[in-house]
Amino acid sequence: MKPFDITNELKANTYPGRGIVLGRSEDGSRAVLIYFIMGRSVNSRNRVFVTTDDGIRTEAHDPALLSDPSLVIYHPVRFSDGYIVVTNGDQTDTIRDNLSADNSFHSALLKREFEPDAPNYTPRISGLVMPDGSYKLSILKSMNGDPACCCRYFYEYDAPVAGMGHFIHTYKSDGDPIPSFEGEPRTVAVTGTLSEYAGAVWDALDGDNKVALYAYSRDLNTGESESVIINKNS
Repeated sequence: MKPFDITNELKANTYPGRGIVLGRSEDGSRAVLIYFIMGRSVNSRNRVFVTTDDGIRTEAHDPALLSDPSLVIYHPVRFSDGYIVVTNGDQTDTIRDNLSADNSFHSALLKREFEPDAPNYTPRISGLVMPDGSYKLSILKSMNGDPACCCRYFYEYDAPVAGMGHFIHTYKSDGDPIPSFEGEPRTVAVTGTLSEYAGAVWDALDGDNKVALYAYSRDLNTGESESVIINKNS
């Protein structure tokens, strides 16, 4: 299957919500990660990404405007013993702690479900990059908006292809309530340098709704890494 141009995907969707891309650089030497957040409310838009000792976290740009931190302040990315965990909520910590206890990505997410933000019931999307660059993605979502049932989907990619990645996001499109993502993660092209790729994804996001983006890559032979943070509230 020919990979899609992620910028075309994003330009056609004003509100994909929060998104994860995991993949491999064009020359095949680097694992690549993109995570972005968007927002429609003041509380969601009032955020920036900041670096931590083991990844990144969200932070209120203006603390006076922070009305409810429960679903907007968390660690989207954590590094742990060669693994990279990326998610759209505090399940990052659930996965990281499970890995530390020699349990699995899958078993960690059996403990969690979609977010309790009725009527949207925002899906929890999660990714795990293995030390060898293979990766996993998951989405936990309600059954067609019915919170009585949590649907859990897991995708594993054990031999990533150079110049290709997989993209999953929380929402199918804008709406009220907002419809959840449907189908398998999209196969997308990974092109250019990390800065170029991050910039292209950022520019394709809706100007009113985009909030922040984080990009990271790691050389699979040397372990050398690179990262980019773009905050709308800078």
